[in-house]
Amino acid sequence: MTPTQRRLLVGVTLAALSLALGLAVAVSLFLTSSRTVVLVGHDTVVRPTLTPDAVVQTGPLLPDLRFRDVGPLGVTLALGKTEVGSIEELVERYALIAADPTAPIDKVQDVVVDMAVSAALRGLAVGLLPGVVFLLLGQRRRGELVRGLRTRQGVLALVLVLALVLLLWQPWEREEQTQEDGADWQTLAELVGPDVRLPAEVRDIEVRAGPVATQSKRLVLSAVDTYDKSKEFYSTAAEAAAGLVEEGLRTPGDDETVALLVSDRHDNIGMDRVARAIGEAAGASVVLDAGDDTSTGQPWEAFSLDSLDGTFEDWERFGVAGNHDHGDFVGAYLADLGWTMLDGEVVDAPWGGTLLGVDDPRSSGLGSWRDESGLSFAEVGVRLADEACAAAEDGERVSTVLVHDANLGREALARGCVDLVLGGHTHVQSGPDAVEGEDGATGYTWTNGTTGGAAYAIALGSKPRRDAEVSLVTYAEGRPIGLQWVRLRTDGTWQVGEWAPITPAAAVTPDP
Repeated sequence: MTPTQRRLLVGVTLAALSLALGLAVAVSLFLTSSRTVVLVGHDTVVRPTLTPDAVVQTGPLLPDLRFRDVGPLGVTLALGKTEVGSIEELVERYALIAADPTAPIDKVQDVVVDMAVSAALRGLAVGLLPGVVFLLLGQRRRGELVRGLRTRQGVLALVLVLALVLLLWQPWEREEQTQEDGADWQTLAELVGPDVRLPAEVRDIEVRAGPVATQSKRLVLSAVDTYDKSKEFYSTAAEAAAGLVEEGLRTPGDDETVALLVSDRHDNIGMDRVARAIGEAAGASVVLDAGDDTSTGQPWEAFSLDSLDGTFEDWERFGVAGNHDHGDFVGAYLADLGWTMLDGEVVDAPWGGTLLGVDDPRSSGLGSWRDESGLSFAEVGVRLADEACAAAEDGERVSTVLVHDANLGREALARGCVDLVLGGHTHVQSGPDAVEGEDGATGYTWTNGTTGGAAYAIALGSKPRRDAEVSLVTYAEGRPIGLQWVRLRTDGTWQVGEWAPITPAAAVTPDP
């Protein structure tokens, strides 16, 4: 064998060894790895598996669920800590999320892909070790090692290496059989019996039968009923929204931009696809979120934010936190998902004008203005007006102020520095109300109802607890020119308000 052939053989052998080692390490790391994320309101441990099934371990009081043939790889989801008032409330939450599971499914897929990429990179790093060691040793050292393997010390070293691998692997360890291992899986159709009508898409979902799971049959039936009613109500509403143009829904002209205003969702993810359908029918391409997406602002409510983000992921997205979005979780979570969360600074808007907004100072208990704490609601309103008027003095009048409570923009309107203030908070629609400011300036205020159809801070249910509402804001040449509300009644019927034109005017500068 020539020297060239020998080097080629060594290179191929090293490459094969590196590939095999890296692949083995990557697969091992992937299958033994786990991630903890917030899913369906729980701290959830996600573990990939080689079986093509998704298993949801719900805990000791509810039956586990299994979804067959979800993809080339499977996953185990171990649900952990959450905040809930009762088991019945928890089951109802599961049913409502299941009625539109796109957001949690996408989140799990993203987590599994991220775990696979991480394991692959680590496997690649380990796979490179043979080549690195080969090059570092050099030809002389490699020869000494090969010759050393033929000695008793070399054989002893090889035995010790194999023993080390065996001790790390410990193939003799056997896991103790648990109660879960002895339980049988059965489909929902088998569990509830032939006398109960199930939606076709849930009949083949499997539950782990056992003593506790059997006692939970009533809860399963309740969940299926809530799922069926919720999916039917909101899916029907979303389909019907496409025909709202015939009911008076205005569509934009060639040079106009429409923004969809949502507020006070309070975790009602069922309304998200309905709001999107209304926006699409009206030609909207921007979503403005006036806050109160949650009821408490806690991490367990991430399912609501995931749904909102997944629904509008291809739109321009702006938002503020409401008074029920306590703390900084909601704003930080949406910002990580790509939302522009307004923080008291003027930003460029997709309609060609500018946009200003700030979180409700009551949401965190800090009353913070950027980095300053201890400010009241009124003081934050003054600071907001200062920012708007500074922009107006620079020749860039703010076209829209987005806040949770429209009262936060009163001072900016009184000074004549903004065209329009948008808010929510009261769960009752009002406006457009013209406000005459200084030097003849005119601005408007508009309050959206509750997009989640919430009664107080609660909106979860198989249908809205009160009329659910969104608003549509039309812009032309960077300025707002009209508004319209659309309302879904609790009986599934629609109300479409008349499009209300507005004519905001900047202050008139006296002629010297």
